[in-house]
Amino acid sequence: MDINTISSGADLMLLNERIKQESTFIELLERELGKVIIGQQQMLERLLIGLLSQGHILLEGVPGLAKTLAIKTLAEAVHAKFSRIQFTPDLLPADLIGTMIYNQQDHKFTVKKGPVFANFVLADEINRAPGKVQSALLQAMQERQITIGEHTYRLEEPFLVLATQNPLEQEGTYPLPEAQLDRFMLKVIITYPSKTDEQQIMRMNVNDTFGKVQPVLQTDILLRARNVVREVYMDEKIERYILDIVFASRNPKEYKLDKLSSYISYGGSPRASINLALASKAYAFIKRRGFVIPEDVRAICYDVMRHRIGITYEAEADGVSAEDIIREILNTVEVP
Repeated sequence: MDINTISSGADLMLLNERIKQESTFIELLERELGKVIIGQQQMLERLLIGLLSQGHILLEGVPGLAKTLAIKTLAEAVHAKFSRIQFTPDLLPADLIGTMIYNQQDHKFTVKKGPVFANFVLADEINRAPGKVQSALLQAMQERQITIGEHTYRLEEPFLVLATQNPLEQEGTYPLPEAQLDRFMLKVIITYPSKTDEQQIMRMNVNDTFGKVQPVLQTDILLRARNVVREVYMDEKIERYILDIVFASRNPKEYKLDKLSSYISYGGSPRASINLALASKAYAFIKRRGFVIPEDVRAICYDVMRHRIGITYEAEADGVSAEDIIREILNTVEVP
């Protein structure tokens, strides 16, 4: 059903029923992930959003919060090719994308593809590697293709980069450049589990009682679901709401947020608007709903915007973070 043809409540009801049917695999996927990942519901939802909306995800948190485990478990639950790249200071771009190897028997150069040729690529501790290696991911993330020598190779769909990083204030890390950050659909901040969840994690580790994750989702079903996600209905009022949020981060004075103008060095790019719309649709799909409501936009806004707003030295001096700015924008911009 074309979303532009929705003209009545009956059409919307039909779309809603279709979304409910097409999203039945979400429950299976969440059940498999829950065998290994305890708590961290927000992180798992964000991983599913990236999966459904073809967006790359950056997970940030201190060591030991199951960032790598969550991504590895997701790859196991989806019947797809998975590769893990441990980013280190001595990593080279060729270690990531591959290189040309000289074959002495044939007297020819042949291509040796790197680990980026997979459906799920885990870039573990991406901020441990210098900028030239981080930039090697740019073409793959944006264009979904890799150039080695004179040949360009398309990456097989689905293709998803899931990167982890430790907080930048730790020693031995390299801040990601803004151009690379903007190519991540979501930046998810991982926090400590609750005491009850951590007790269960401790017991399962000590007793070795983690469940065995089974692949419950085929790639063809996932690719079909991605197309269905784009059919989730978004009213024009919701579109304007998304634009108001992004434009308020660029021109706060126009939205009576004068006090924020000295705190923002740059606001969200057009990718912010696009990704906020796509992520809101994916969030509605996960909730098994055929239409987007303002709460969907607000729920995912922090993860889409926090790495797209630059803060000034004045903001740092006053202890104002990107999250504080987003909160102020959401509290001020009129909700439809």
